[in-house]
Amino acid sequence: MPAKLAEIVDDFASAPREVVLEMLLEFSDDVQPLPAEFAEHAGMEQVPECQTPFFLKTEVQPDDTVKTYFDCPPEAPTTRAFAGILADGLEGATTDEILAVPDDLYAKMGLAGTISPLRIRGGTAILGRLKRQIREQLS
Repeated sequence: MPAKLAEIVDDFASAPREVVLEMLLEFSDDVQPLPAEFAEHAGMEQVPECQTPFFLKTEVQPDDTVKTYFDCPPEAPTTRAFAGILADGLEGATTDEILAVPDDLYAKMGLAGTISPLRIRGGTAILGRLKRQIREQLS
């Protein structure tokens, strides 16, 4: 797992339960606007497991790092927070580092006691699709 993502996971896992939601909301602001090339979500994959419209795209770079793009409406702060955590934690990471991220990432963060299982399922699907896109580009 990339060091920056591991640090985020540790921060959440060790945080008092009453501040976890506030921490999540801070990450929802880390989702960058999409470049013009992805207008209307062109070339992006929708994640239907999310309760809200969520789109993602990964691009494996020549140096084996991965560029990620996420889009989710501001009205869905928890789902945007998942995207913000991944955007921040995976920035500059290699394909191997990202593929090594545990599938139960959100459980390791201790989020099960704070957010609904349905939202955790959506976050897990986001990570799963992101990893699948990377594997497809590598093969």
